[in-house]
Amino acid sequence: MFFGNVGGDHLAAALDVMNDGGRVALCGAIAGYNATERTAGPDNMANPITRGLTLRGFTLGGYLDLAPELGRLMTGWFGEGKVAYDETVVDGIDHAVDAFLATMRGGDVGTMVVRVG
Repeated sequence: MFFGNVGGDHLAAALDVMNDGGRVALCGAIAGYNATERTAGPDNMANPITRGLTLRGFTLGGYLDLAPELGRLMTGWFGEGKVAYDETVVDGIDHAVDAFLATMRGGDVGTMVVRVG
């Protein structure tokens, strides 16, 4: 299983190592969001055919009807400690720019959070 939100060379790398019958969920293509020219795509699109891969795109809008159920379930899971996540916390609004720049340089793990107050 590969969750793709970058596209480009990340998707190509994933397709190279997918096992037969693997699944790819495509929800974005960050690699091309700010491109001024068409970005290069994977050159290994025969892999989905020869390995029987499933590629499926989706957006949040297609699942908004499930939001109430997700909220209920996630609230319980968070409370029970069943949801694990990584975050980098920087204290103070005066460090917000540093936090942003660290994110752009890959200097964070998980979600970058600036704690204020």
